[in-house]
Amino acid sequence: MNTRKRHRVISTLKACTWRVLASADTFLIGFLLTGSATIGASIATIEVLTKMFLYYWHERMWEKPGVNMFVMAYYKRIGSYLK
Repeated sequence: MNTRKRHRVISTLKACTWRVLASADTFLIGFLLTGSATIGASIATIEVLTKMFLYYWHERMWEKPGVNMFVMAYYKRIGSYLK
């Protein structure tokens, strides 16, 4: 498997495993706030559909050289203020 495809597979798997953990958290919070497992599950279901795609997109953007160069250039400009 080439490196580019490997990175995409890893990003996809990271998105999926993160969604399981984050959705369990969302369900628990929804349940604790409402006292309803149905509402908690509904909130978690909607969140799965939106945030998995957002996470994958976010992860892929960070892999782009232009984003990394922008972040590093910005860091170099403000780095002295962070020390």
